[in-house]
Amino acid sequence: MSEQTPHTTPAAAQPYYERHIFFCLNQRSNGDACCASLGAQQGFDRCKAQVKDKGLNGKGHVRVNKAGCLDRCAGGPVAVVYPEGVWYTFVDNADIDEIVDTHLAGGQVVQRLTLPDDVGR
Repeated sequence: MSEQTPHTTPAAAQPYYERHIFFCLNQRSNGDACCASLGAQQGFDRCKAQVKDKGLNGKGHVRVNKAGCLDRCAGGPVAVVYPEGVWYTFVDNADIDEIVDTHLAGGQVVQRLTLPDDVGR
């Protein structure tokens, strides 16, 4: 029987993606507030297109992902950027463009769009 070597990552290794942004696209069937009913899909689509158009996508850059419920519906629609763990709310394409240009490309948090810590479900 051969011995398997565990996968190891050098301490100084760069992450596969510099940043991930997750958009809650959860749809509630019981009529409760949810990100899907507040334009989350449009925000996701806009972000994905902007990231691609600006050449920010791919290894070492940015990944735009769909997510189920992130449990912060009261502030919806919501998205969260990792590794920073910055939560955003948004209302239109201009907000998404600002998140892409300022945070995803520039590394600076868009303070006016951050979701307060006390906003939850």
